[in-house]
Amino acid sequence: MTYIESLMSTFSVDLTLRPTTFDLWHVCLAGTVVALMAVIILLLLLLLFSRSMNKTVAEPATVQPIHAQPAEPTVKIIEKIIEVEKIVPAPTPEPVVLKEYTPDAALQVLGLLQKEARFIDFIKEDITAYSDADIGVAARVVHDGCNKALNAHFSLAPIRTEQEGSNITVPVGFDATAIRLTGNIVGAAPFTGSLVHKGWQVTEVRLPKLTQGHNPHIVAAAEIEL
Repeated sequence: MTYIESLMSTFSVDLTLRPTTFDLWHVCLAGTVVALMAVIILLLLLLLFSRSMNKTVAEPATVQPIHAQPAEPTVKIIEKIIEVEKIVPAPTPEPVVLKEYTPDAALQVLGLLQKEARFIDFIKEDITAYSDADIGVAARVVHDGCNKALNAHFSLAPIRTEQEGSNITVPVGFDATAIRLTGNIVGAAPFTGSLVHKGWQVTEVRLPKLTQGHNPHIVAAAEIEL
């Protein structure tokens, strides 16, 4: 008999034998098995309970009366609000309106100059045959008559009150209709320059009123001596 066989014969175990007494080890083992079974049963009960609760919340039971008609289905309208960015167009500049005046007032002024200073006669006269002295005499008469007509029917005032030749500073946003820049214009206002001309502005107009049958195109009537 070999050594291994001798050990097997010495420590042979009969598996058909059953314990006849319970010691402390067996008691602990049996208690552990019972506790594990209780825990498993408790977990199964909790799992079933949670599933039943979820099903109840997800699908609530509806109770309808026996003779009641079925309720109409409720239609829920979901409005979707879409924010659209509003593009504001740039303001369109106002069109420039050109004022149209009738020529009556201009013709009336021309008639007054002709009446007081014979202005048209002097301008339309061929002065090449006259000497400078003769032209000077006639110009003085025309000057006095034109000054009389202007003073009688217009009030004039200079735009700038400074002396001509003095240094003037033109500010930003100046009135281009009242101030005209000449010379080397570089950059933007303010500008500094020399006053060449004061300018004139009309503060009052006193033109005579025209009768109903007056023809303003006749600035000087033809004269016939009888």
